[in-house]
Amino acid sequence: MKHRAILVLTYSVGLRIREVLSLQLHHIDIDRRQLLVKNAKGRKDRNVILAESFLRLFENYFSTYAPKKYFVEGPIGSRYSAASVRAFLKRSCERAGIKKRVTPHTLRHSFATHLMGNGVGLRHVQEILGHAKPETTDSKCARDRYPKRSPRRFKMCRSEI
Repeated sequence: MKHRAILVLTYSVGLRIREVLSLQLHHIDIDRRQLLVKNAKGRKDRNVILAESFLRLFENYFSTYAPKKYFVEGPIGSRYSAASVRAFLKRSCERAGIKKRVTPHTLRHSFATHLMGNGVGLRHVQEILGHAKPETTDSKCARDRYPKRSPRRFKMCRSEI
């Protein structure tokens, strides 16, 4: 359940792996359905909305594991390692028969692609992901294959997974 919670949070909010592993419990506001990403890349803070599907999983995860400080903790309350996340993601992909290389950052790219494919504007996706430049966000979805960004053509963008 811990691994599933990490993957669901990573994809459903578009977090970087470092942001997930640094997430402290007091930055999660279940009542407002949002979390505060502190000291993200570029030393910026941002608020993001939590998906309904994650909230149910979080409640089960929290009651089962009872973390003390961080959203996900390793042994003796220490921060969970990025290497552990990469390892269980790799094993999960192998069990699911996914042949492509999938990393935690692939989930972030897929999140951005799905938002834009569903008509969310580039500027809004940029804010959600915490990018300083719109060019960084725009490059997340097969720019070379889909140079025109009309909503109809953008629905053709496929997830990296």
